[in-house]
Amino acid sequence: MIKRIVAVSAYNLLARWLPATDNAYKVFGIIRKWRSWIASFAFDRAGRGINVEKNANFGTGAGIIIGDYSGLGINCKVRGPLEIGDNVMMGPDVIIFTSNHETSRTDIPMRGQGSTEPQKVTIESDVWIGARVIILPGVTIGKGAILAAGAVVTKDVPDYAVVGGVPAKVLKYRNK
Repeated sequence: MIKRIVAVSAYNLLARWLPATDNAYKVFGIIRKWRSWIASFAFDRAGRGINVEKNANFGTGAGIIIGDYSGLGINCKVRGPLEIGDNVMMGPDVIIFTSNHETSRTDIPMRGQGSTEPQKVTIESDVWIGARVIILPGVTIGKGAILAAGAVVTKDVPDYAVVGGVPAKVLKYRNK
């Protein structure tokens, strides 16, 4: 618990604001490793070679598992429960929601009803999440899928599907 608090504090006070590392200069590789190393102590589990980019927002990191060589993109916002497989690429400004506002009662304002119970989001291995994708609670993204930029993913995505749109629909399959 103390390790998580120290890691989240160090990340939010300094590492989060370091330059993005999406270029070839060697110093940026050092920044990438340092930022990712600090952030990894906040997660429930972090694999080898993860990449946490500039201004990634992961709250306390609780409930988040990130596999080998996967990353959190620039300016992303994610919360647990979230499981990201191996070799997952995430573009900038991605948002992954695991809970929502409660809206079931009409006798009190929605803002006074609290939040729904968190629903786990699972992203399997070898997935490419394009820029500004929004993933809603409880969704599973299948292995090898591609989520086109700007897609709003409201339901599960099959293995090797390419999806896009609002709401996201299957456009084609990579393996057919």
